[in-house]
Amino acid sequence: MTTAITVSERAARRIGQILKTEGDGAMLRVSVEGGGCSGFQYKFDVEHAQAEDDLVIAREGVVVLVDPASVPFLAGSEVDFVDDLIGASFRVVNPNATASCGCGTSFSI
Repeated sequence: MTTAITVSERAARRIGQILKTEGDGAMLRVSVEGGGCSGFQYKFDVEHAQAEDDLVIAREGVVVLVDPASVPFLAGSEVDFVDDLIGASFRVVNPNATASCGCGTSFSI
């Protein structure tokens, strides 16, 4: 199993747009927590501080952080950004998820 977590070019551009409004040093944190209709859910937060043990993903001049507890759940995943008829949102394409909810924000393993 690969532990690489990637950020698509579309997601990096959108993250950059969001972080511009958050001040210098802003980074996006992606994490997994218990909850949601499928057992786990993705959480996106803006951070200004990086923990010593964070996984750091840099692309297109933006930084995405993943805490060590979330890395196994996100191993091999890609953070993407979609803008379609039902709305614009970040999506995690997660090969570890065995099921997910219709909105794509929660999953099970």
